[in-house]
Amino acid sequence: MPIPSRAALVDHLVRTRIAGDVATPRDNNLSHYRKLANGERHYWLGLELGDRWTDEQDVLAVMAERCGVNDDPEHRQGQDTIDPELTVDALERLAARLRKAAMGKQRVLFATGHPGGLLDVHRQTADALRTAGCEIMRIPSGLTADEAMVFQFADVAVLERGATLWHTHSPAPMDAILDGLEREGRPQPDLVVADHGWAGCAGQRGLDAVGYADCNDPALFIGEAEGTIQVTVPLDDHVTDPRFYDPMVAYLLDTAGLLKAGQPPMSSH
Repeated sequence: MPIPSRAALVDHLVRTRIAGDVATPRDNNLSHYRKLANGERHYWLGLELGDRWTDEQDVLAVMAERCGVNDDPEHRQGQDTIDPELTVDALERLAARLRKAAMGKQRVLFATGHPGGLLDVHRQTADALRTAGCEIMRIPSGLTADEAMVFQFADVAVLERGATLWHTHSPAPMDAILDGLEREGRPQPDLVVADHGWAGCAGQRGLDAVGYADCNDPALFIGEAEGTIQVTVPLDDHVTDPRFYDPMVAYLLDTAGLLKAGQPPMSSH
């Protein structure tokens, strides 16, 4: 995979609708912001937000600042946006944390609630960190959560039910992993790279957590604003082809110093 320049990556994100004009409709975004503000725990993604975010306009303001959605509260239907420059800014912050993990040969745990979109993003990152000397943590066997199995596929923890990998926002699978590690007397991860409730739960439990989040999942952006989540990368977390994420991952890993030298740069044209 050629390594894109920043400008080329921004162009790619917009062209593939990872950012820019994304598929998630505005009314869906506002509905989720309202439900988070109303205290519906499903939308808290494992974070404990207390009564600090009971005004949906405050949630919208955070999402406009950190994700790039339209900041006009009267814009209630149609298209919404993710600012690709904010996506790349967050990727660069994430790269700095991955570089720290590599330099310290840290224990890193990967997990996804969006296996149809982000599984290989996490898998490629895990491969690069392992090559750099990190321990990619193996989760305990026999774990269950939400009436499903919690196991690892390609180094990434996922939820499986009925021979299918499940899309889940729940923090319960990450709780099961971290509790399982404690029961076995094993150390907790130095870093959790995840999304949805997997990331929120890890951050809430005091671990270094970074994650990816869509514009209709405001909790992780709030978690970053409050310092519970270290980095939240805004993107559409399920575009039409998961290969579209490959240039983004190449940019991330190159910025983190985790790719071999000599790979050709990708033109912005």
